[in-house]
Amino acid sequence: MSALHRELAAGRWYALSFCEQMANVGSEVERTLQWNGKGNGEYAQRAFERALELLDLTIVDVKNRRRLREIVRTREALVDFFAFGNEYRSNEAIWRNYFQAFAYAARLRSGK
Repeated sequence: MSALHRELAAGRWYALSFCEQMANVGSEVERTLQWNGKGNGEYAQRAFERALELLDLTIVDVKNRRRLREIVRTREALVDFFAFGNEYRSNEAIWRNYFQAFAYAARLRSGK
């Protein structure tokens, strides 16, 4: 599979903090939710694939070793929610709240 985020996969991703990485994943998850809500499955699927790619880059980032369990579980639950039977019983609000916390923390740390 070719990298959807070529520049990030080439190394830029690893310069981001964990919160920035997860906030970026959250942006793609938000796009997935929005496109699903508008009934555009093709765009939703593309956004979901981008979210998974960013999570995979986050998983292989050595600075995130201590958080590996959380990241892998997040990936598992996202796949369950968007692609399988939602056995974990998550919903849109849960995903928005989860990733919004990372966006807020990244914003605080950047001083913007």
